[in-house]
Amino acid sequence: MNTANLQLEGLYLVVAALNNALVKKGLLSRDEIELALRRAEETAIGDDRVAEDMRPANRDAIAFPARLLTLANRMASEDEISTFSELARMVGSTKEPYNDQR
Repeated sequence: MNTANLQLEGLYLVVAALNNALVKKGLLSRDEIELALRRAEETAIGDDRVAEDMRPANRDAIAFPARLLTLANRMASEDEISTFSELARMVGSTKEPYNDQR
């Protein structure tokens, strides 16, 4: 596996843990984090370059971090987050087709 991919996996888990800590300290709610992640995904997917010039697989790649972190946020307990492989599998099984794929 590419080293950069492994580094990104670690980074996603770090961000998920930080999000969990923000919730635990009462600085943000899970709903506030989910809203921020949803906005990030919408911004990434809504970019004209992405919508018009990229294949669906590439759009999925751009949306992957926000989707993974949203699932991590939803599934986290007070002290634990899910594994990267579990979250990545869930991202793949829960994604919906884009409008131009229907």
